[in-house]
Amino acid sequence: QKQLVESGGGLVQAGGSLRLSCAASGSIFSMYFMGWFRQAPGKEREFVAAIRWNNGNTYYADRLKGRFTISRDNVKNTVYLQMNKLKPEDTAVYYCATQYYTGSTYLSEARDYGNWGQGTQVTVSS
Repeated sequence: QKQLVESGGGLVQAGGSLRLSCAASGSIFSMYFMGWFRQAPGKEREFVAAIRWNNGNTYYADRLKGRFTISRDNVKNTVYLQMNKLKPEDTAVYYCATQYYTGSTYLSEARDYGNWGQGTQVTVSS
């Protein structure tokens, strides 16, 4: 399994921005999906965004579209999550995950991903 290391979390005021990074050890093969999830205290882990590594197609949770952007750097084997106009309800631990997947749909369930990072805390103050 690949090792995933998230970074970039922290404390930010409402309306601010953060960019999270998830660096994967080794090369990411073209048929991998990489996703971002988040989990707030007492809540289930929820899908944020995902990217298909071979073509860069992106997918988002509907309610986060327009504020969050997922991207990748093929050379650095890193996926990013740019978060803008942050709200207190965005406070959570953010996780990246990978899964080898060749299907035509996209992976938006935590149970579909087999490899996870340790998470990075994002706290948005009001």
